[in-house]
Amino acid sequence: MSGLANLPPDDDRHDAPAMNRRRLLGVLAGLGIGTATMQRALAQQVAEAGKITPEMVRQAEWIAGLELTDEERAEVARSVQRTQSNFRALRKVKVDYSVTPAVMFDAAPHLRPATDVRRNRARLIEVAAPVRPKTDEQLAFLPVTELSTLLRTRQVTSRELVKIYTARLKKYDPVLHCVVSYTEELAMKQAQRADREIAAGRYRGPLHGVPWGAKDLIAHPGYKTTWGATPFAEQVIDEKATVAARLEEAGAVLVAKLSLGALAQGDRWFGGMTRNPWNPEQGSSGSSAGSAASVAAGLVGFALGSETLGSIISPSRRCGTTGLRPTFGRVSRHGCMALSWSMDKIGPIARSVEDCALVLDAIHGFDGRDGTAVDQPFDWPAKRQVRDLKIGYVEGKQPAGERAELKVLGDLGATLVPIRLPEKYPIWPVTLILNTEASAVFDDLTRRGISEGLNSWPRSFRQGQFTPAVEYLRAQRVRTLLMREMRELMSQVDMYVDGNDLALTNLTGHPTVVLPAGFTRRGEIEQPFSITLTGRLFGESDLLAVAHAYQQATGHHLKHPPMERLVSAASR
Repeated sequence: MSGLANLPPDDDRHDAPAMNRRRLLGVLAGLGIGTATMQRALAQQVAEAGKITPEMVRQAEWIAGLELTDEERAEVARSVQRTQSNFRALRKVKVDYSVTPAVMFDAAPHLRPATDVRRNRARLIEVAAPVRPKTDEQLAFLPVTELSTLLRTRQVTSRELVKIYTARLKKYDPVLHCVVSYTEELAMKQAQRADREIAAGRYRGPLHGVPWGAKDLIAHPGYKTTWGATPFAEQVIDEKATVAARLEEAGAVLVAKLSLGALAQGDRWFGGMTRNPWNPEQGSSGSSAGSAASVAAGLVGFALGSETLGSIISPSRRCGTTGLRPTFGRVSRHGCMALSWSMDKIGPIARSVEDCALVLDAIHGFDGRDGTAVDQPFDWPAKRQVRDLKIGYVEGKQPAGERAELKVLGDLGATLVPIRLPEKYPIWPVTLILNTEASAVFDDLTRRGISEGLNSWPRSFRQGQFTPAVEYLRAQRVRTLLMREMRELMSQVDMYVDGNDLALTNLTGHPTVVLPAGFTRRGEIEQPFSITLTGRLFGESDLLAVAHAYQQATGHHLKHPPMERLVSAASR
């Protein structure tokens, strides 16, 4: 990736003496010296003295929880002094943003890579053949399953869809702020090719000719990949992300790069705040802000988002879309911005569960470029029926018999089982893994003092500089314990519904699908609410089968935002 090529050159701090104050802050923090005030004071003492002294170590002992002898203090001081030369040597090495550390997270160490796993084998579940709607707006809101059939039967062309979606993106983006870059030239070339191939009988599958949008941390040659952040607003990465390449192989057509909160945080980026189509006074949540907003508003056929800690689930809930966060390692992240190497996932946001299944079928599997991406089977339609599955539910204040989602699942024939999520170990404290890894990814920004247009990341990045390696690895070890607890739980059920598990499942790597479950009204504003289903590792086939059955039984996903409200907002 192109990194910070357009930023001002660094000063001579990399070649400064060992007692550079900023570098010493990190060293002293590594010793466990806690408060920022004391870190700065000690760093200043060291800078003035020209070296780390045993007395400085003694003063720090109470914060570090240590009590050393004079001899041990002297040895610590000498060791830290030597460590400075190592830091200095390593800091001279230019490490690009695309370089991953030589350690990898494995969400399912008990599973071996599968053989004979192939993509683009999904077929549509039998439905009545659709007829082209009377209006372009009705056409724009169709799920991929219906767009696919209209394209295959040549009732609509891919070029027509590109023109319709591009026009809608341009019409509603002034209100939603969901587009970073239009890819019109590329889209027309891909659409023309799709139309020629379909006309000639060379049909690639359900995504052939369907326009889609990419969260703008997914690289594509010839277009900016801005990561939603001011320092990277002009960044062009001359590389095609694996997911973009695989969607192109499936015949999908890229029409836009969509907004994300700066460096995948929230819904605020350098172009403003991405809005919720149901309520344009409200943000769309993030960080896959533009992906969810554009799908909900009928501006693309489907989109790709990413999640580290809620960035597919949260905007899908807010905007009433269907989102799938796959198992960690199910989809390659090659060519996508890294935030946390051991937590990042790429997944689809669409108008239906089956749409998500079709997209996952195209993008999953080993690619030889992301070391965490593995081959595991994915079947669509799923081989097992809902009546053959056990679905757990977390008991809450509302009796199980009064919960609408459980009634639907029970009526579908599933066996419902009360469960308790892991609670033996602390969960949210383990998410220091995210901030620590993100601080390492964007270490250059912190050391250059760059903070503009990064939302609240600078504070987190600075905090991450003071996380000792021992504490980071301790968190990873507790993570292993959480994974063991989840494995035990999931041996009892095939999946479970709802549960306050956002941190837990992002740490353990389990897949989650979120889908609309109804609507609430406040005054004139109608707002969707959702349910989530979480499945076994690499259990997306069963997970999506249940979600699809729920969706077909309820139909909440068929409702879309009142676009006249967006038109009114655009005219103000």
